[in-house]
Amino acid sequence: MTPKVDKILSVFLWLVAVHSFLVGIGLIVLPTSVFEFLGYQSTFDRFFSTQGGVFHIIMAVGYAMAGYDTKRFECLIIFSIIVKLIATVFLIIYFMLISSQLLIILSGISDFMMGLVILFLYKKLKLEAFFKIGAL
Repeated sequence: MTPKVDKILSVFLWLVAVHSFLVGIGLIVLPTSVFEFLGYQSTFDRFFSTQGGVFHIIMAVGYAMAGYDTKRFECLIIFSIIVKLIATVFLIIYFMLISSQLLIILSGISDFMMGLVILFLYKKLKLEAFFKIGAL
C-alpha cells in the first residue's frame, strides 16, 4: 500500500518547518565566528541575523500549520510555494549580483527544491479534488 499524497505532503511540510526552525535558531544563537567561517563579513550588530532568525521561526510555524492540516490550511500550502519561489529568486539574484558565496547558491537550490516538491504534491492533490468543498 502506497502512502496517500496528503500524508506525504504533510510529512514534507513538517520537515520544511523543522529545517526553517533550525535555521532560525542558528541565525539567532550562533556566534559571529561561525558566520565569518562561512564567508560572511563581521557586522557590528547582530540585529539583522536575529531578525532573519525570527523570520525563519515564524515561517516554520506556517509550514507546520500547513502540515498539521493540509485540507484546512490549503492557503498556507500555496503561501509556502510562493515563499520558496521568492526566496529562490532572491538568493539567485543575490548570488549573481552581490556575493557569489557557495552557501547562498546552495540555499537557493534547496529552497527551489523544497518549493518544487510542495508544488508537485499540491498539484497532485488538486487533481484528486482533495480540497473540494464537501470532499472527505
